[in-house]
Amino acid sequence: MSNKKITTTSGIEIKEVYTKASAPIEAPGEFPYTRGIQKDMYRGRLWTMRQYAGFSTAEESNKRYHYLLKQGTMGLSVAFDLPTQIGYDSDHEMSEGEVGKVGVAIDSLKDIEILFDGIELEKITTSMTINATASILLAMYIALAKKQGADISQISGTIQNDILKEYAARGTYIYPPKASMRIITDIFEYCSKEVPKWNTISISGYHIREAGSTAVQELAFTLANGKAYLNAALEKGLDINVFAKRLSFFFNCHNNFFEEIAKFRAARRMWAKITKDLGATDEKAQMLRFHTQTGGSTLTAQQPLNNVIRVTNQAMAAVLGGTQSLHTNGYDEALSLPTEAAAKIALRTQQVIAFESGVTDTVDPLAGSYFVESLTDEIEAAAHLYIDKIDAMGGSVNAIENGYIQNEIADAAYQYQVEVEQASRIIVGVNKFTQEKEGINDVFTIDESIRTIQTEKLNKLKAERDNQVVEKTLNDLANAAKSTDNLMPFILAAVEAYATLGEIADVMRNVFGEY
Repeated sequence: MSNKKITTTSGIEIKEVYTKASAPIEAPGEFPYTRGIQKDMYRGRLWTMRQYAGFSTAEESNKRYHYLLKQGTMGLSVAFDLPTQIGYDSDHEMSEGEVGKVGVAIDSLKDIEILFDGIELEKITTSMTINATASILLAMYIALAKKQGADISQISGTIQNDILKEYAARGTYIYPPKASMRIITDIFEYCSKEVPKWNTISISGYHIREAGSTAVQELAFTLANGKAYLNAALEKGLDINVFAKRLSFFFNCHNNFFEEIAKFRAARRMWAKITKDLGATDEKAQMLRFHTQTGGSTLTAQQPLNNVIRVTNQAMAAVLGGTQSLHTNGYDEALSLPTEAAAKIALRTQQVIAFESGVTDTVDPLAGSYFVESLTDEIEAAAHLYIDKIDAMGGSVNAIENGYIQNEIADAAYQYQVEVEQASRIIVGVNKFTQEKEGINDVFTIDESIRTIQTEKLNKLKAERDNQVVEKTLNDLANAAKSTDNLMPFILAAVEAYATLGEIADVMRNVFGEY
């Protein structure tokens, strides 16, 4: 036997041979759901193939959505530009140079009407990667559904709405943590009554991993944030058996194939126990449902076509791990937003796995593998050590405010970079098997004129709307923010009056302050 020590990316030592493991005792679809939340998994229904897209103006993004729907995508996933994410209209000085760059620019309900033109909201599910301004974008989506004549109790989708990971890893927050948690629990409460099929939060490990965490840290910090949201909702008096059913998760999937599969299996088991310990008795309130996106930070600008292989490897791990929906990255995303060609290959990757690989034919194909079962146990144990530390600090909000989570991620990111630079961690085409030049010529660029276009649209909107009604709705929202009233009906009223995203965010900035 070799004496060489091999570890996962989280530092868990991998034995040369596994000869025994704790066999899974429960069937798929049974507590604690290690083997999947459905008894028949993909035999009954495939995961949702949800391609993330959004850029430039609402008009341009709408064309891409129609293209993706024609190619067979099963749900839309909206990327918003940076000004939209942090509550600035396109004409704000802080928006300069960023309008339409990393996602679509949305300034008002008018833009949402254009974004979904020709798309019936009752017939699709939409995921929105939005956090600090999630309440405003959700209100715009509801307002559009009402204008389309949809029964809003039947519309379904997800808002990310996970502000804790923004403080820890990503940075697109606006308000202080306690005010942000109040907005989030207001959304929970409102949606449980008005939009019961909507997933009100997608608790995200994705960005924690993109910031440089290990797989174990991604799992631990995500579930610790999930506990914080559960506790906040319980303190508001909400029923865990109702609101926990509308929580979903968003995980990353990197290149270490078996570690990623074991991470997903451990996540389901841990969340089932966490919800049960907090009083959930309904099975659906104990189930961890999750979306997966392949690892953006694993994509390389060098030899970009290698990314097709990386994405396929990661997508297969997500499927074997039991994901409920999946986005596959374009091979060119280390260089630009994905071209149509790259987006199509990314979607075809999922379709080939679904219909040609055979991995969907049986539930939890790797169950009983000595290696996978042992690794699932070890990842769970390592993640619990982190969660116990965070609990001892008083939970995620405190752990973020004192910098613990941020420091742990930064240390892991630094260690990873050292390993790449020393070539103790091989990245094909980057520090091994390199060549002088292998690029791609066709990259997607955003025209700088987008800000001018959006500013003209804003000026026209403000000239045509009833500004007295807008002012009244904004004053009502300010008064509600100073009280304990649920903010969602007031945000919806402002949106329907065509108040802009920036105007609504500014009202709450004035009341809550900025962080």
